[in-house]
Amino acid sequence: MGSPRSLLLLTYAFALLSVSTTSSISTPELFTQCLEANSQNPIPFSTTFFTPNNNASFTSVLESTAQNLRYLLPSMTKPEFIFTPLEYSHVQAAVICAKKLKIHMRVRSGGHDYEGLSFVSLIEKPFMIIDLAKLRAIQVDIAHNTAWIEAGATLGEVYYRISEKSPVHAFPAGVCPSVGVGGHITGGGYGSLHRKYGLAADNVIDARIVDANGKILDREAMGEDLFWAIRGGGGGSFGIILSWKIKLVQVPPMVTVFTISRTLEQDANKILYKWQRVAPNIDEDLFIMVQMRVVNSSTQGKRTVQTSYVARFLGTTDSLLQLMGEKFPELGLTKEDCLETTWIKSVPYIYGFPNTTSPEILIQRTISDKVYMKNKVDYMRQVIPENALNSIWKRFMQDDAPIMVWVPYGGMMNRISESTLPYPHRKGVLFKSQYIARWDDGEKSMKRHMNWVRRFYDFMTPYASRFPREAYVNYRDLDLGMNQSNGTSFLRSSAWGFKYFKDNFIRLAMVKSKVDPSNLFRHEQSIPPLLLESNKD
Repeated sequence: MGSPRSLLLLTYAFALLSVSTTSSISTPELFTQCLEANSQNPIPFSTTFFTPNNNASFTSVLESTAQNLRYLLPSMTKPEFIFTPLEYSHVQAAVICAKKLKIHMRVRSGGHDYEGLSFVSLIEKPFMIIDLAKLRAIQVDIAHNTAWIEAGATLGEVYYRISEKSPVHAFPAGVCPSVGVGGHITGGGYGSLHRKYGLAADNVIDARIVDANGKILDREAMGEDLFWAIRGGGGGSFGIILSWKIKLVQVPPMVTVFTISRTLEQDANKILYKWQRVAPNIDEDLFIMVQMRVVNSSTQGKRTVQTSYVARFLGTTDSLLQLMGEKFPELGLTKEDCLETTWIKSVPYIYGFPNTTSPEILIQRTISDKVYMKNKVDYMRQVIPENALNSIWKRFMQDDAPIMVWVPYGGMMNRISESTLPYPHRKGVLFKSQYIARWDDGEKSMKRHMNWVRRFYDFMTPYASRFPREAYVNYRDLDLGMNQSNGTSFLRSSAWGFKYFKDNFIRLAMVKSKVDPSNLFRHEQSIPPLLLESNKD
């Protein structure tokens, strides 16, 4: 008799031959049989494989890291099943089986994508989800200033595990701790240190990825073209990231943070106009972002705009006060506004937690609020005139609870070429401007809020970058364009492709043609293969 594995392969082959003549074997069953036949190690399906038949577990896993409730509405198409691999060979087998059985994949590491593309398909069904949440190991090597971080780990986990090894090492990535590193770095990954050290993707020195053939490739095996593409070219186009090798950066033992809020009645326009000229050009050790909300005025009893300046300085309070006194006295920073703290304690503070929050909160994977939302983004390359701000606020206050966030650029971002990585928004960008509509009553008011943010985006056109009007791939926006089922042509995707990547879009499509010509890894805004797809036009 043959070995048990040989018998399993024969059984699986027979099932494939029989599927056209019988309906007794469902797609999930075929997939699990294929996984067993192709995985190097056994798979405990009771804890890794979920279908609507085990409804409680399926729903719990589906909603576990999904952040935008808009894509969990009953009207949204749900996956046929979810697979949560425990090791790399499981991911390899999943890719092989998805390709063999022609099952459309979505891959999720953190679930923060604004348009839900890691757990919803608007163009193809049925589909499945490969959820990497259980691949989250972090190995920190302080002696060599590096770490290997698996795709399912969150940014908060990465920051915390680094701090366990050293109080003066960090990684320049995003502000939100519950974002998964797998997807974050594929889009570039800006954060509170990008003015000093560049993007997260700028600080990646190796990676492991499962390609369209189910092979695990590191940097040497994948080649420099693919290694370039996965560091900023967006997730879901070239393969499944398993892990990144990152370069750690230095931070001082103590940093200084502050938050200062000013309303329109407190000279907010004057201060914000000055911020546009100061924040991108000031010492790169200082990061000051601005968050704008609508609040009730404490003096006039009506709605007004509050601008909140949230900052981290890689230095002491005394040095910060001297710098601000010279460069930005309009903000009126005092010693009482400042808090000296450790780097790791500053991470939850910058996100918005109280200054007494313990760093242990960073290893909680579900600290972000789930909301119904629609977001849009601009890159600003010119200062918005002070006399134009009141017109902006008039439009801003037309929604119930809008949010706008301005993030300064400059510093190191000016010194890295647009073509170094696919992420092109570098020299000349003053700040990134994000517009957010949020609501809590589901479909009832969804249309009104989404219409507001779209109108506001249109209103900001004169102040935004042009030719193209730039956008951030990690803040997916399907308003910019969407692939059709089973992919689309390079020309049809150029509407959003050049906004995200500028001229790098062409090179990305060439890499895609080389490494995934059959377009196995695809979604509504995935990179199309240039050569094959252009022939279809």
